[in-house]
Amino acid sequence: MKQCIALGLLACTSLASVTAIGQSSQSQPTEESRKLPVGSHAERKARMAARANSQAYTKQFDLSGLPHYAPEAKVSGTLRLCGNNYVGDSPLGGYWKAAFEKLQPGVTVEMNLETAATAIPCLYFDKADIGINHDPGFYDSLAHLRLKGFEPLGISVFTGSYDYVGWQNNMVIFVNKDNPLTKITLQQLDGIFGAVRDGGWIGTVWHPEFARGADKNIRSWGQMGLSGEWSSRHITPHGYDVSYATAVEFSRDVLQSSNRWNGDLHAYANFRRPDGTVYLEADQIFDQVRKDPGAIGYARFHHGFPKDIKILPVARDDNSPAVPYTLETLQDRSYPLWGDQSFWVSVKAGQKMDPKVREFIRFVLSQEGQALVQKDGKYLPLTAAAAKAGLDKLANY
Repeated sequence: MKQCIALGLLACTSLASVTAIGQSSQSQPTEESRKLPVGSHAERKARMAARANSQAYTKQFDLSGLPHYAPEAKVSGTLRLCGNNYVGDSPLGGYWKAAFEKLQPGVTVEMNLETAATAIPCLYFDKADIGINHDPGFYDSLAHLRLKGFEPLGISVFTGSYDYVGWQNNMVIFVNKDNPLTKITLQQLDGIFGAVRDGGWIGTVWHPEFARGADKNIRSWGQMGLSGEWSSRHITPHGYDVSYATAVEFSRDVLQSSNRWNGDLHAYANFRRPDGTVYLEADQIFDQVRKDPGAIGYARFHHGFPKDIKILPVARDDNSPAVPYTLETLQDRSYPLWGDQSFWVSVKAGQKMDPKVREFIRFVLSQEGQALVQKDGKYLPLTAAAAKAGLDKLANY
């Protein structure tokens, strides 16, 4: 789980529903989905039905380093899950429910998984025990703080997909095919896409130590070490409109959640053309990077990603190796721009967690729980280190 500050997820929902339409052919409307309100859960479920029951990868990751699930308590009652529709619409949610109810027969798992946008509201309105989502937006965290007196606890339970649209396929950085650049660091991305800032956010807490000055701005390819005709060439950044969750995630990972962007940023949103087709924000970015040697962009990687632009390996800093984007480097989280989904729980530091909630999280973090993530074949299972980090956090509750 990565700390995040964002525009509220509800503000991004309508845009996100359009984003999923048409990135490659993975989520095109179907005959059935066209009968339903665009962007509704019913429409998305119908559109994604065939893919939801398919696997995106067949590789079997070694899960032997993860602990087996051994109940610490016999629990009972109804366990309510809310949020991420991709968990509910695919077999994964059902796999977890059936396995946990067999291991803990006193528990009934109730799933209300229609949209990730409700994950945190379900918690602060006491409609769920666990919300499933990526990091909450600023106003989600703030509302929880206002109503509960503290921010929700998040425990990472799997990594986003490699190239499967909808299942949190992850971001890549790319340049024009003629650009001689071979790698880039997160600090350099901050220099290119960001601007002067006076601090940044973690949750609802402002951190002035995240400030940076204009001396960190990178505006020419010469500042990136390129020579000759490239030394004075202006860098033109392209990305998503800042209302999109993808831009929020990029700001979190690169700009310290400051939302302080380069004034030269070209930001795109989906729109419908006169012929009725949708011109996707990602396709607009691809088209601009293709035609401008000085351009750089970011987008979510997906099956059928353009081959006439160059994806760059990314390093955390100058002292770290540049890591290419692959299935393996995403799963082991060595690729710096990895994303995940977490279980969010309303529990205050120093308090004990509801035993049935705690047992369910322990199960999902176990070898048995992660094997079901792998069986479903879209999200990526945790490494032993990532599972241990979650269990260590859980031990405090």
